[in-house]
Amino acid sequence: MEAVAVILGLLFVLFVVAGVFVAVKAVQAAKRGVDRTVAQARRTVEDTGLRARQLAQPGVVGELAQLRLSLRTSMRATQDVLHSGSADDASLSEAIGLFERLSAHGHELDDDLKRLEREPDRATIAARLPELRERTERITHSAESLRWAARDRARKFADDDLASLSDQIDVESGALRHWTRAEETGAADPLREPVRGRPGPAGRPQGAGRGPSADGPARAGAAGSGDSRRPTPEDPQALTTRDPRTQPTYPWQKAPRTEGTPT
Repeated sequence: MEAVAVILGLLFVLFVVAGVFVAVKAVQAAKRGVDRTVAQARRTVEDTGLRARQLAQPGVVGELAQLRLSLRTSMRATQDVLHSGSADDASLSEAIGLFERLSAHGHELDDDLKRLEREPDRATIAARLPELRERTERITHSAESLRWAARDRARKFADDDLASLSDQIDVESGALRHWTRAEETGAADPLREPVRGRPGPAGRPQGAGRGPSADGPARAGAAGSGDSRRPTPEDPQALTTRDPRTQPTYPWQKAPRTEGTPT
């Protein structure tokens, strides 16, 4: 009984631990989902505010908003392309490492632009705008280089796979249409044209009566010597005499003249 109680106690502890583990995992997954939703909503609100300031406040404030919006859009697009392509191409891991280093400079620039938006001195902002514009162009250009390189690599792999698939389909299509090649080369059909020398139904070689054979001289000698035997089915029909009365007549032929018919 004590062993049963110990086993039941261990099972209860295991169930409790498993339940706590599952509950912690579920809470963490829910927290990640909430954080992701909150971050996405925050980005949407910030992008909408930047577009509004860009249109509603011309001048240095509007240009700062334009620089921030351009930087955020380029960096986010590059991040999406690299992370989505890394699942299928492990070679993008180095590109992702470079992008993370570039993201550090992007965050630093975005913080500088955000602080300048609260700067009341417009002259100071105007004096720093050329340098900020150059930094933004350099970072966005580097991000675009990584993004388009990853896209070109994915497209090249897709083109190579499509070319290989097309070659395999052409080979399979040719194999499925093998009868067309046989018709073009004029291959003999064994069901229509008998092969000479192959035994026929009666045991005789097929096509034996179409040319000179070994027993041809013997049959010719027998016919020339006046043999009065009846022709057999195996004798050529050219050696037998046809009855004129059994021959077919045609409208344009003259009637055969018989004995007693006046000329």
